[in-house]
Amino acid sequence: MALTFDDGPDPDATPAVLDALDAAGARATFFLIGEQLMRNIALGREIISRGHEVAVHGFTHLRHDDMTPTAARDDPARALGTVEAATGRRPRFYRPPYGRFTEHSYAACGKLEFEPVYWSAWGGDWEDVSGERIADMAGRDLRDGSILVLHDSARYAVRPSAQPTAEAIPLIAKPAGELGLALVTLGEAVGGVGS
Repeated sequence: MALTFDDGPDPDATPAVLDALDAAGARATFFLIGEQLMRNIALGREIISRGHEVAVHGFTHLRHDDMTPTAARDDPARALGTVEAATGRRPRFYRPPYGRFTEHSYAACGKLEFEPVYWSAWGGDWEDVSGERIADMAGRDLRDGSILVLHDSARYAVRPSAQPTAEAIPLIAKPAGELGLALVTLGEAVGGVGS
């Protein structure tokens, strides 16, 4: 099962998420926001050094359909340049903010050779809910081949902190393990080398 995190890196919760992943023996893919990464380069590099995969979630966290066609085309490229420069890695995957492309942003991702990614399970952790509630929501869709989306930043959400997401990780990892599911990067789940 692929474990993914959107919206970071963010000192609010990314360090706690990384620690929880280490404790659970899990690996994940972090869909980074370029503007967040520019403020937290060391944290972006720590994601890599701890054995996780980086991917792109845009430079800004704006809805593509709220952007001009030019801005929607440019945002993925700007994010790619930021992630490559900060981490030394060429991301394979792209997930649009709010899960919505426009024809312009989708075409730009194709030209950049990104593989678009959505999700099949979520923890509802953009809301101000407990770690237990996040794990309960995520636990409904624990199955082989699932892509779980969580968030390691509260910057673009209605909650004050993303710490409950870190608290949910062991509560997700335990039943996943009981089902024989390894929590892995998206690259590991779909094949190919993770970055």
